[in-house]
Amino acid sequence: MDELISSRTSSAPKPAGTLANQDAADGQVSGSLVSADELPDGVVVADGVGRIIVFNRVAARLTGLDPSEVTGKFVFDVLPLRDAEGRDWWLCADPYHGLPIRTRHPERSLYLADGTEILVSVGYVREDRPKGGARSSRAVRRLVISLRGATQRERLERSRAELVSTVAHELRSPLTSVKGFTATLLNKWGRFTDDQKRVMLETVNADADRVTRLITELLDVSRIESGRMEIHRQLVDVPDRARKIIAGRVAAGDAEDRFRLEVLGGLPETWLDADKIDQILGNLVENAVRHGAGIVTIVVEPARIEGEEGPAEAASALMAGAAAAALPAGAAAAAVAVSVRDQGEGIAPDVAPRVFRQFWRGKPRGGRRGQHGGGTGLGLYIVKGLVEAHGGTICVRRAPGGGAEFRFTVPAGTAAA
Repeated sequence: MDELISSRTSSAPKPAGTLANQDAADGQVSGSLVSADELPDGVVVADGVGRIIVFNRVAARLTGLDPSEVTGKFVFDVLPLRDAEGRDWWLCADPYHGLPIRTRHPERSLYLADGTEILVSVGYVREDRPKGGARSSRAVRRLVISLRGATQRERLERSRAELVSTVAHELRSPLTSVKGFTATLLNKWGRFTDDQKRVMLETVNADADRVTRLITELLDVSRIESGRMEIHRQLVDVPDRARKIIAGRVAAGDAEDRFRLEVLGGLPETWLDADKIDQILGNLVENAVRHGAGIVTIVVEPARIEGEEGPAEAASALMAGAAAAALPAGAAAAAVAVSVRDQGEGIAPDVAPRVFRQFWRGKPRGGRRGQHGGGTGLGLYIVKGLVEAHGGTICVRRAPGGGAEFRFTVPAGTAAA
């Protein structure tokens, strides 16, 4: 690491203790150095006796210390690290006089003097081993300390705990129902009529489907958070997929006149993941039916993706979160935009930024805020992840005739994508 990091200082000559001069003295190429301030994590480098020679910008932000004031001071005094039991980490680890074969300390939580938790990992840069020399002769040349804030980790752990709690709660109800009905049927099969048995088995089947959906959502969240969401592109007729979603809703009992599909001309040939497009459309239509009112309208139209040349108005719309702008006459479409609109109360502007977060639940028609009709609050989060996996964007805004409009745009893609 010492070959890669240098301290960002003024143009004045560097003292002998800085990495650039030390590397030059060692015959290393200083042209390969990068500034420590360019690194995404906090970096503190101490020399062979513990004096700080590098204290980058991120380390300053995490600790609240001024690099110009701490450079040259002993690292033990500047960073009085303690573990969760209050023990002095420097005394326990004894980096300069401990085991000479150590090369690093894995990341762990430590605390500064003011109680701030920080994630710390330490690497050793030791003297080159002389030919035929003993291993114990390799003294510490530099100590490289990496610092990361614990806030993001706490947020992630909190999110995971909430996810586990929510899924466990949602699973308990259908599993209890499945267990209860199957046990009743096994113990008292002869006492029920065929109609009663059919009702019980239909309930078990519906609850089993609900469990399957919950597990699918959990797997989708895992793939989105780990960046492992795979897109299998094929030629997809987006309006046709929307028609199938509507037909499925009607077959499930919704009124046919509840839905309207509008398709504007000039759509590009789209290479998308058909299953994931169905999932996106299905979730958005389900959201509109459950939380909206009146007619649910799906509009499919050609659009331009961000970064293409076009009028200033189009760029302005994209920057405002409209996700796509109307195409000028004669322009070629590079994307398709889909809007799902309802005629309900809409979503308040102060709530809109939160709708794509995990566990957000809307307000069903006729219900109190907080009721969600059995949903986990993961649907729109997953929709956003699926759209972004296609390289697209999604936003929510007020529909032209009132109500909410969820609008997503995905690039047309290619067969080889």
